[in-house]
Amino acid sequence: MAYEIPVTQARAELADLINRVVYGGERVVVTRHGKPLVALVSAADLERLDALDEQAGERAEGQAEERVISSVSGVREAGSAPRGRQRYDIAAEHRPPGDS
Repeated sequence: MAYEIPVTQARAELADLINRVVYGGERVVVTRHGKPLVALVSAADLERLDALDEQAGERAEGQAEERVISSVSGVREAGSAPRGRQRYDIAAEHRPPGDS
């Protein structure tokens, strides 16, 4: 569990909070109006978070590639239209400008 502290108090106690994080291994959450605003974590924790983010990004890329591959492999070659001549009925009517 992280130690929570209001931002106004954190300003006054920043040096102490840094010591708690570095030497005490604590995590500090700075709040404003009772809502989490920022967190103070050790550099080692930050490195672990960055590694997790990177792994999650790689997993997402791999999943996207798998979806593309499965989509492409699911596409079948469509049969072509008969080579015979087809007739399309197109109707057109000429109207002079201004006639609606």
